[in-house]
Parts: sequence; C-alpha cells; structure tokens
Amino acid sequence: MKENTSRTTYENSVNTAELLKAKGLENCLLITSAFHMPRSIGLFRRAGIAVTPWPVDYRTSGVAGLSFDFTQPALNAQITTTAAREWISLTAYYLAGRIDSLFPK
Repeated sequence: MKENTSRTTYENSVNTAELLKAKGLENCLLITSAFHMPRSIGLFRRAGIAVTPWPVDYRTSGVAGLSFDFTQPALNAQITTTAAREWISLTAYYLAGRIDSLFPK
C-alpha cells in the first residue's frame, strides 16, 4: 500500500488515514527525517493514526550546543534554514489547528 498523491505532509497524514481505514489498519511506522519528525507525529496523531516514530536522515551528531563550524559556512546556512523552516511550520500548523501542541512528543 502506497500513498503518493500528497503534496504536503498535512495531505499525506489525511490521505494515509483514509488508506489505513479502508484496509482496516490502525497503527503504522512513521519513517521520516529526524528534523521533520515532530511535525509529522503531530499531523498523523491529529489524523487519528497511532504512529511509532522511526527517525532517519539525522543532520547532526547528536551533541547539542550553540556553536558553528566556521570551516563549513554553507552547511551552517543549510542546517539553520532547515531548522527555521521546521519551527515556522510547527508554529503555523499549531496556529491553524492542524496539530495539537507546538512541539508534539
């Protein structure tokens, strides 16, 4: 079973919920990039799908800190852009009522 008509994560959550319901399924493994997992979890749970998160495509080493590697400015810009887009999207989806909390767990 494959859902390939969606253009956004929101549409994917709604369309996947319909597919699962049509097949009599309730739970699924949610595989997406680690940076995108909070928003995806919020959307899929809001669509009524119990998900088990499986984050992939990690963009960091896992060591938290507020520093830049000044030897790779392009990479810094890319990571900052990705993070900003996700935070803006989380805020927008929360304000639009598409997710139940600003940072779904």
